[in-house]
Amino acid sequence: MTQDFEKLRKLGVKTPLELALIKPKEYEDNNLYPYFINAPQAFEAEILEIKKSPKITRIKFYLKNVNEIIWGVFFQFKKWHESVFKIGATLYIRGEIRQNQLIQPKPISRINEITPIYKTPINIRTFRNLIKKYVTLENLSMLPQNIAKTIFFMHFPQTNEHTNEKNILYALKWAEIFNYLNKLNTKKRVLPSISIQNPNPLPFIESLPFNLTNDQIKVINEIKNDISKNIQSRRVIIGDVGSGKTIVMLATAFMAKKSIIMCPTSILANQIYEEAKKFLSNENFKITLVTQKSKFTENDIQNSNLLIGTHALLYQNLPQVNVIMVDEQHRFGTNQRAMLEKLTSSGNIVPHYFQFSATPIPRTQALIMSSFVNVSLIKELPFKKDIDTKIISKEDFKDLINHINKEIHLNNQVIIVYPLVEESKNFEYQSIEEGKDFWLKYFDGVYITHGKDKNKEDILVEFREKGKILITTTVIEVGISLPRLTTIVIVGAERLGLATLHQLRGRVGRYGQKGYCYLYTNNKKNKRLIEFSKTLDGFKIAELDLKFRKSGDLLDGTIQSGEKFKYFDETSDLHILEEVKNYLNRNFSKN
Repeated sequence: MTQDFEKLRKLGVKTPLELALIKPKEYEDNNLYPYFINAPQAFEAEILEIKKSPKITRIKFYLKNVNEIIWGVFFQFKKWHESVFKIGATLYIRGEIRQNQLIQPKPISRINEITPIYKTPINIRTFRNLIKKYVTLENLSMLPQNIAKTIFFMHFPQTNEHTNEKNILYALKWAEIFNYLNKLNTKKRVLPSISIQNPNPLPFIESLPFNLTNDQIKVINEIKNDISKNIQSRRVIIGDVGSGKTIVMLATAFMAKKSIIMCPTSILANQIYEEAKKFLSNENFKITLVTQKSKFTENDIQNSNLLIGTHALLYQNLPQVNVIMVDEQHRFGTNQRAMLEKLTSSGNIVPHYFQFSATPIPRTQALIMSSFVNVSLIKELPFKKDIDTKIISKEDFKDLINHINKEIHLNNQVIIVYPLVEESKNFEYQSIEEGKDFWLKYFDGVYITHGKDKNKEDILVEFREKGKILITTTVIEVGISLPRLTTIVIVGAERLGLATLHQLRGRVGRYGQKGYCYLYTNNKKNKRLIEFSKTLDGFKIAELDLKFRKSGDLLDGTIQSGEKFKYFDETSDLHILEEVKNYLNRNFSKN
């Protein structure tokens, strides 16, 4: 296709399959039917009479194929029309019958064929030549025969069945997601890694003072299987808020014997370090915390079984390790993750790589992701969460204050999340700067922090120990564990994505106590908030988020962008995705 590269580039395609996925916008059916078809159609017409007036020209036709006489109406009758439409002449024409008149028919030269009509950025004749040259059954042979034939005959229709919209759309969805997954398959990297002989998580699991969920055990066994191979594992572990990912990390560290956990914040690193000391640390298993403020030596770095840290790890002389774990991996740049892998490798032997995320994703996205990395989902929670979600507005403020007073009296904590730090014109909700005075006047133990605050981590730690109310922004979305936190109030809740709302709500009731989430809005009938308030399941919320984004839900005044697919619908085409995945595994699997 190199000789046609420039033309194909203008069309945004690189392969015959991508070219074949350009759908005709309509079809011109020039078959001579012996009946009217309620659409523009072709006729063999004899001209019986012509009547001209200043505004319109009327021609009486005898339409031979339908055996009817009908008047044709021309609103524009130019000189070339006069040379073609002459009394007594018989010709082929095409037009649409409306109110027993043939409206502005045009002469045609070809009959008894169906012609696709395209809308393209290049010359139509050039485009048709490209279709003829590259859209062949041979070039579509990687697809199942029925899909390949439907797409081929979409461009070269022989019968009306070939233009069936339902069949075409199914084939296009199928071929589009096939093309996408097949390209992702090529991104899979096969690199040599260290095979850990007989990794056994049981001593660690049995030493815990609580039982693990079935999902935790399943994922630990998947990781056990991964690290016993001498090919690098790349696995993403996605768990709902509070599903117990940290214990899975510690079980992995126990099996790996020498590993690293990198976290996006010192608070998270400290929390995991405290958990590791509680459940892993002994004379045979050394753990070191590596942050800007922690104290450690070169000897600690080299001789620890587990290093837990922030990006500060990237500035150390790191030893070769068997496993790297990255928590909330989307908060690190690609370069940082690659750098960590390089620093802990030995020659071409690389560590096994596990990414952990507390942001659930829809099943379709998980299946798509599994084309280039392994994916594990932790859906089961160690205990059932008991959180009431309430949508409130200005008139409910007095009740909210009563609730906050009650919770503080019970020695519980409250977070108020504002959408902005400073006042902004034409913004319908208060910022932290505008709202803080009320809380400082009527309550004690009030702490304030936000994303730009250099001391936010110290403030959060102090709040955990001494505070009653924390005034903040979404900086609290992922971070510090607050055992006494039972209430979160989110101001301007409809302005946030459902995934963010779920993360914020997930801060409360982390230890099984009763929790409350108040969604403060000026529009209590907001559909997204109503649906969100009905479920605590992060994976269901991910599906909801996708559904609302697909329907063009307005967020901050703009429609969500980033559509990957033209035909395939992530919200309703899961069955097609599963068919394609099975087909790829049977016919194109690298294993």
